Amino acid sequence: MDKLQKYSVDAHDFMATHRVSVAVTLTTACALFALRRYLQGGVCRSTVKLHNRTVLITGANTGIGKETARDLAGRGARVILACRDMNRAQEAADDIKRSTGNSNVVVYKLDLASLESVRDCAKEVLEKEDRLDILINNAGIMMTPYWKTKDGFEMQLGTNHLGHFLFTNLLLDLVKKSAPSRIINVSSRAHMRGLGRINFEDLNSEKVYSPMNAYAQSKLANILFTRELDRRLKGTGVTAVSLHPGVVATELTRYIEIPIYFRLPAYVLYNGLIQHLMKTPTAGAQTTLHCALEPEVEQQSGKYFSDCAVLEPTTFAQDDEMASKLWSVSEKMVGLTK
Repeated sequence: MDKLQKYSVDAHDFMATHRVSVAVTLTTACALFALRRYLQGGVCRSTVKLHNRTVLITGANTGIGKETARDLAGRGARVILACRDMNRAQEAADDIKRSTGNSNVVVYKLDLASLESVRDCAKEVLEKEDRLDILINNAGIMMTPYWKTKDGFEMQLGTNHLGHFLFTNLLLDLVKKSAPSRIINVSSRAHMRGLGRINFEDLNSEKVYSPMNAYAQSKLANILFTRELDRRLKGTGVTAVSLHPGVVATELTRYIEIPIYFRLPAYVLYNGLIQHLMKTPTAGAQTTLHCALEPEVEQQSGKYFSDCAVLEPTTFAQDDEMASKLWSVSEKMVGLTK
């Protein structure tokens, strides 16, 4: 009893002496908890099963793509992981098979930075698959140095937009044949950044290059591509949507360059706080899953989603004239025009 009384007195004295510090600490902790809950976003609660359905996900060997694949495999779908690194893709497929009990998970080679690879992968899909119910264009890179693809395109535009543009068009007949079917383009809230529009005068950023502006342009292109795709698919039974997955802790940030004098504090800040506030890959996959599974999405084709709900993108992202022009320019760039 004496120990309990002493503890009570000590605790009272501590609170009296450090009242402000305790209040600040508790307030900060509550604020961070609330912020983390907010940043985790929506949750897909669909119970839809996907037996006898085929899903293809690009960039599914890690992060959001892998967790999307895991969930859909758990629902009974045949899941195709279309990835650049076949070793990592096979490791991911094996992991998904073990965790879901679904052995119908396969890998195809796809390097979106090479139009030849895109065509080869599409050809393999068309030769081996008799249906494609859900195409999820998930792969992407972010804020790279100024690199070019094998075909001479700025790397982020080439990988995030042009590669998926060609891939989708080559698979479109199979997707139509499988209707009702869906095409899901993973974009980003970053489409609001940069110039806020497609810079047709310098599409490959050869005159001026900003990693962030180039990334923002590629993500805006994803949304505009979706809008024009939706317009062209009216009456086919194919739903096309785009989405922002949230701020997610994945490998996507691996190319971001940080000034040398800020690297240590940035590392401490990221690993000590920011990473714990970001969505996990599983949480980041929820909006993709919502778009792939929920029945009402069929009535929301062409829309942009965030946190499992329709969200209005920027004015430029709703510019149908810009979307049509981007489609025509993209066709020429990837060699789809006759």
